Amino acid sequence: MPLYEHVYMARQDLSTQQVEEMTAAFKGIIESLGGKLVADPEYWGVKTLSFRIRKNRKAHFTLLKVDTPPAALTELERQQRINEDVLRYITVRVDAHEEGPSAMMRKVDRDRERDDRRGGFGERGFGGRGDRFGDRGDRGDRGDRGERRPRESADEPAAAQE
Repeated sequence: MPLYEHVYMARQDLSTQQVEEMTAAFKGIIESLGGKLVADPEYWGVKTLSFRIRKNRKAHFTLLKVDTPPAALTELERQQRINEDVLRYITVRVDAHEEGPSAMMRKVDRDRERDDRRGGFGERGFGGRGDRFGDRGDRGDRGDRGERRPRESADEPAAAQE
């Protein structure tokens, strides 16, 4: 049987549990028609969309790696077209599935490790530039704000040379 990667996007106002129930229903469709999931479904989380789709700015993303006959995939896509909670879906035929997590899950892990190295939201807790404020030297007493020295004009240096 051919191998496919199938990603679908669900509405943002659904709970994670509702998305998991939809995934279980889609898994049931695939298995009832002779297919199987090669790996556990990957829930990528709620992501911001590049543009609004049916008045939604965000969506739940889920990846299914399947080994199934084309008829089962056709039925899965038909069910997703009918379902109002599914915004978009895409199916790609692949020669072989990657071992381990997908690129999206590796990105999430990489981002999490980077944040852990920085100490959460950065060393100071509010941004990624924790050492920026410490590299300035002491600015001294700033009480002389009203007594600024006037700038030299272009005429004065020439007059000084004469």
